[in-house]
Amino acid sequence: MTPTRVVAYLGTGVLALAWLSSAAGVGEQTVAPPVAPQPVQTAGTETLASDVQAQATRLRERLSAAPTPQSPHRNPFAFAPRPEPRQAHPASAIAPAPIVVPDPPLLLVGIAQDNKPEGSVRTAILTADGGEVFIVAVGDPIGARYTVKAIGADAVELTDLMTNSTRRIALR
Repeated sequence: MTPTRVVAYLGTGVLALAWLSSAAGVGEQTVAPPVAPQPVQTAGTETLASDVQAQATRLRERLSAAPTPQSPHRNPFAFAPRPEPRQAHPASAIAPAPIVVPDPPLLLVGIAQDNKPEGSVRTAILTADGGEVFIVAVGDPIGARYTVKAIGADAVELTDLMTNSTRRIALR
């Protein structure tokens, strides 16, 4: 037998003996006979009712003399009236500013060249800010904004479809 089992058995035995000895010491208790309820002595319901009526009359008098609240100077649930709109200048006086769309950040990562019997074909590898990788040849679109115009040994020329301008990106 292991020491843990011996301790477990001894602990269980001690608990059983304590339980049995506590049950033997408890005797029957005698219950006292019930006492009949006695009526409570009061000063009389008539005097209590007259006191309540007098207090209620005093309260009504004090409430009638209380000041009434003033009407609010502002309503927190209503908006202020809108100001009158200013006269707009004629459209011919102000020319709209041209909208300048910034060039998306493109980086030329590499250029590959495949030598075929018809001639060599170059492929450019570009990356955008969002982690997109574009592997393009001449004439391929890059997103909805550019097309590849030419691929050189160390640079790519792109045609901007919005402004018809040429953008050159060099290899770093």
